[in-house]
Amino acid sequence: MRIVFFGTPQFAVPSLEALIAQPEFDVAAVVTQPDKRRGRGKQVMPSPVKQIATDANLPVWQPKRIKKDAATLDHLAALNADAFVVVAYGQILSTQILTMPRLGCVNAHGSLLPKYRGAAPIQWCLYHGETETGIDTMLMDAGMDTGPVLLEGKRPIGLLDNALDLAKDLAAISAELLPATLQQLDAGSLTPKPQNDDAATYAPLIQKADYQLDWTKSAIALHNQIRGFYPNCMTTFRDKEMKLEATVPLGDNYWPQLPEDYQGLQSHLPSTASDSEPGTVVAIAKNRGPIIQTGDGWLLLQTVKPSGKKAQSGWDFANGNRLEIGERLG
Repeated sequence: MRIVFFGTPQFAVPSLEALIAQPEFDVAAVVTQPDKRRGRGKQVMPSPVKQIATDANLPVWQPKRIKKDAATLDHLAALNADAFVVVAYGQILSTQILTMPRLGCVNAHGSLLPKYRGAAPIQWCLYHGETETGIDTMLMDAGMDTGPVLLEGKRPIGLLDNALDLAKDLAAISAELLPATLQQLDAGSLTPKPQNDDAATYAPLIQKADYQLDWTKSAIALHNQIRGFYPNCMTTFRDKEMKLEATVPLGDNYWPQLPEDYQGLQSHLPSTASDSEPGTVVAIAKNRGPIIQTGDGWLLLQTVKPSGKKAQSGWDFANGNRLEIGERLG
């Protein structure tokens, strides 16, 4: 089966590797986003997908705007591909492109559709506190993730999972589902299942304002924001910006979901409802870190990244700064 692979970030790499590895697929070309400046040195770097394609000696095309790039469109049409496979490519495909392959364009999307259509499904499903997500393969149409679903793989979400954890696991599920989807689609043994548009929710691009933490929110809302938008959520400490990379919500609602070694933190919590202002350090748990009063409940700071410093444990942060109970974040 002759295919063209469209993808850009690390999330798409396992899927491309799985298709390259199986002899029944001929990856005729790879389409990815143009090289970008990355890292502290701002050096021009290829996308992770391009690196894999180059190592495999595959043709790579990097149009800035694929819908208007005549040369790329001519290349794609000339291949007479059986299918185009799309995993986190980063550009919208035109109807002209969608109708080129014999079997159509197959996309692996990081949610259980029709929930979380759009650019950031993994992040927003965590933000909203979902307890399950997955990968859906689907036939693409002109809408935004509105095409009929082909195969589905699910993954439960634990209380301490973050966006990176989910992305790694969902990328592996995508790599399992795509070969099976293509084989069954080619054999005519798959029945595409239309989505229920009335149940659709959306996962837009993350904006800078989404990273700002408001301590008047509940502990679970803040925790979901921090793990969903990992590792970029921001607060302030002693008038300087600080990122929070990992937190743990504490209280009766969460003990059953936490590993056993967290149970000892119960003794650090106030015995009655605290009248401290949201953002206040109400306790410092030995070998764990500071516990913060929120608008509803308490939040343990497990990993933080102060301005200009490397990420560190909450305990090292508390010790290094001689943190005192009563200090406030935000």
